[in-house]
Amino acid sequence: MARHLITSALPYINGIKHLGNMVGSMLPADVYSRYLRQRGHDVLYICATDEHGTPAELAAKEQGLPVAEFCAQAHDTQKAIYDGFALAFDYFGRSSSPENRDITQHFARKLNENGFIEERAIRQVYSPVDGRFLPDRYVEGTCPHCGYDKARGDQCENCTRVLDPTDLIDPRSAISGSTDLEVRETKHLFLLQSKLQHEVEAWVSRHEADWPQLASSIARKWLTEGLHDRAITRDLDWGVPVPADTWPELAAEGKVFYVWFDAPIEYIGATKEWADQDPENRDWKSWWYEADDTVRYTEFMAKDNVPFHTVMFPATELGVREPWKKVDYVKAFNWLTYYGGKFSTSQKRGVFTDQALDILPADYWRYFLIANAPESDDSSFTWEHFTATVNKDLADTLGNFVNRVLSFSRKRFGDDVPAGGEPGEAEARLGEEIARLLAEYESQMEALQFRKAAAALRALWSAGNSYLEEKAPWLEIKTDKDGAALTLRTAMNLIHLYSVVSEPFIPASAATMRAAFTLADDTAVWVTEAEAKSLTAVPAGTPFTVPPVLFAKLTDEDLETYKERFGGSPE
Repeated sequence: MARHLITSALPYINGIKHLGNMVGSMLPADVYSRYLRQRGHDVLYICATDEHGTPAELAAKEQGLPVAEFCAQAHDTQKAIYDGFALAFDYFGRSSSPENRDITQHFARKLNENGFIEERAIRQVYSPVDGRFLPDRYVEGTCPHCGYDKARGDQCENCTRVLDPTDLIDPRSAISGSTDLEVRETKHLFLLQSKLQHEVEAWVSRHEADWPQLASSIARKWLTEGLHDRAITRDLDWGVPVPADTWPELAAEGKVFYVWFDAPIEYIGATKEWADQDPENRDWKSWWYEADDTVRYTEFMAKDNVPFHTVMFPATELGVREPWKKVDYVKAFNWLTYYGGKFSTSQKRGVFTDQALDILPADYWRYFLIANAPESDDSSFTWEHFTATVNKDLADTLGNFVNRVLSFSRKRFGDDVPAGGEPGEAEARLGEEIARLLAEYESQMEALQFRKAAAALRALWSAGNSYLEEKAPWLEIKTDKDGAALTLRTAMNLIHLYSVVSEPFIPASAATMRAAFTLADDTAVWVTEAEAKSLTAVPAGTPFTVPPVLFAKLTDEDLETYKERFGGSPE
């Protein structure tokens, strides 16, 4: 089986992430990783908190904490939430790790040796009130492209255009709010991306046909506009320091690498962090170095991160002139909106991941978000849509099927799976249908088409309800007890099948369904076509229990409560 390296965009350390961030990177990466593991592949799913740059310093300042202490606490807080969402990272690291520092500095030295880094004097925004140079995110103002008045000096959150602080209209200090800003000269390191333009173009050309249109179109747009040399250092107290053995003057001035230089390298750094926990059994380089023929690398991210992963980081890897693994497939997502407006961490608009877990268990959110993933276009979160999806798909279609089959069987046949007669024409048709739908589900998962995969999974659940309605065991038992027993045994096998194939989407509920049956040797990791057709994994005589209700229906009162707490539309 193949070796699959999977990464999702690193969440910033500066606060709890919203549902848009979850569905745009980490959750689909987790669903895909779980699926691949079930299919027998060797999978390494890596993520980490992105801890450098101005967001960390500003957030620490706001809380009155040293930045290192703030980042350590925030990492643990975020990791606890992701555990609550059942994100099964193989490792969730930190970009402030010694491993990332060492590899980032190695990359910088190699780029310099190969002629792709240049020291330049530049004019940079300086705040006399704050007594310091202001790195890009320390400057806020109006975007010159779209007019958004809360744009930051590195990128406009509204139109996603990359900016320099001096591009902003009416700039102000993000520290003090002062508009008394000057432009002074200072020195920084520049990555000479212009010298790598043709190499990046050739690399993108070899891959873009396989990528989603969203990813390939963004990469192509950047290349068409031309790659510009970009500063990769900043005047900050917190970050990967410029190595003194290569740039002693800049190191003495306390320069650190730009967060968007070291953050993608953290994918490699976090893999080394993972390996360093068990160095005798884990080889981090086998995943990243000379691994083009042995590893398939898939990245998950929202569209604002696409330029950095399809153009800027590949340029860095190419310029190092070493055989580091580059991404094979970029799964890019559009925005999940909140009633048509943007979720926003900085503006605290929308539902945040900690709040979501306070309201309902993770599986409710996991299913809804993946079933409505913003793949081909932006998708909108509304409480009305969320409630309707939970009630129809989870409570009525899956949850009700499980509950009524097990409850009715226990009432009429006791605590063991009933035997009944031999499968007939209805069971043969059901088996064929289940096998067909399972193949469709597998096909969509392999293609990373998550909404279509969710639709196929929903169809699998619906097939069980259709079979139950056709056979009507509550009527059948009055004239054909063995026939009713067969129907219930078949339905119980469907429940077991659902428990296996639903695991990537709703792992906790899948585990509950599977635990309902006391099977002596239940080692199934997936369901073959033959097993789907025969539906015999749970034989007659198997003890079972009726689990608690899998999914509670949400009421009109619940809906009004949620809307009152979070609002029915963005402010």
